Amino acid sequence: MNSSKTLDMTTGSLFKGIFIFSVPLVFTNLLQNLFQITDMAIVGRFAGSSALGAVGSNTQLLFFFTGFLLGIGGGINVLVAFYIGKKSQKDINETVSTAGAICLGFGIVLALLGLVFSEQVLVAMKTRPEFLDEAILYFRIYMISIPAVALYNFGNPILNAYGNTKLPLVFLAAAGVVNVILDLILVAWFKMGVMGVAIATVAAQYVSCFLTLRAICKGIGDYRFSFRNIQLSRQKAARLIKVGVPSGMQNCIFAFANVFVQSGVNSFSPAIVAGFSASSNGDNLIYVVLNSIYTACASFIGQNYGASNKKRILNSYFICLFYSVVTATVLGTLFLVFGRPFMGLFTNERSVVDAGIEIIKIRFYAFGVASLMDCTIASNRGLGKTFVPSIMVIIGSCVFRLVWIFTIFAHYRTLESLFLLYVFSWGITAAMLMVYFYFVYKNATRNL
Repeated sequence: MNSSKTLDMTTGSLFKGIFIFSVPLVFTNLLQNLFQITDMAIVGRFAGSSALGAVGSNTQLLFFFTGFLLGIGGGINVLVAFYIGKKSQKDINETVSTAGAICLGFGIVLALLGLVFSEQVLVAMKTRPEFLDEAILYFRIYMISIPAVALYNFGNPILNAYGNTKLPLVFLAAAGVVNVILDLILVAWFKMGVMGVAIATVAAQYVSCFLTLRAICKGIGDYRFSFRNIQLSRQKAARLIKVGVPSGMQNCIFAFANVFVQSGVNSFSPAIVAGFSASSNGDNLIYVVLNSIYTACASFIGQNYGASNKKRILNSYFICLFYSVVTATVLGTLFLVFGRPFMGLFTNERSVVDAGIEIIKIRFYAFGVASLMDCTIASNRGLGKTFVPSIMVIIGSCVFRLVWIFTIFAHYRTLESLFLLYVFSWGITAAMLMVYFYFVYKNATRNL
């Protein structure tokens, strides 16, 4: 087995261990996002701002689907990490086998739902008429990749739970190269526009899925996955659903609330819609870097909780919180300073660039607040608590957001009144989650 490629998170320096774990994840997530940015840049440059707006109009809706699968993946990561810390091979085997069946099932169902209801949802989102047809086309083609996304989010969390964050970097690099090459061939050369960039994305998703499944089938740590032995354990399925589904539903509801934000953006000019689409790539770069730290947080807390190591649980939380706040502040500042050159990667249209810069200036203040919220969500997940945190996120970051849009934004109708909701909603949610983590930690470690 490939035990040399695993990381014991229950011993050694936490500052060093979390850093070593996170850095390959940072590059993996950055690489994945950079290839997505390449999609946007190529489609914006070679197919125009209309195609750019069509692809960008799908952002929140796609996260509704992929966010659910990410939540399930987070549950897999926590449970496998917990059983690794507990050193229970039988539980690892049952959890992974059950998770494979569940992820494949969810992937197929979500893909079918997306294909059937894509037009109705995009119309309900008030997608601008000039973007609608191409937005529907992009979304429907993307749905073909959802089973691959589901299986990738099954295999990747297992690698992360064992502390192997280097292989995903290699896999994403390979998939990204495929993506860029196909973008250039289909969009720049054959002028296929939105259809070309969608096909390239689907192909890349299946490449990363294949490589990830191949890795866990060859063996990671003391476990070797086999589709021949896949089976459902009712007990493990119940626990996975208990931990993963609330996180997935939280992401879905979060995306649902953001659909209203997208609707608010769509009420402005086409230049602002395209500017929002382009500037969102910078936001995503920052958030995927931070997400690497959140994955480390859940993994380290999960393993140390399984190993009954009370002190390392709390220290893991505070170290990850420190890393995430500092990283968010530094990257947010860089984005603010270099926003105009960044926007220039996607379009030469001055009105689109100016709109994107205005949005960047407003959203700058949200990054540090978001890091407090998301790091604490990951910490609660590491202790196996997802239902109550999900309710808190729904209240603070979804319900509050909807109220804001239908009151503050409805009254002022400005970009400021729309995008300042991020700072306030995330701040409220972070405060609730921190209080909850304090009590969960005390109860969870009382007998350790």
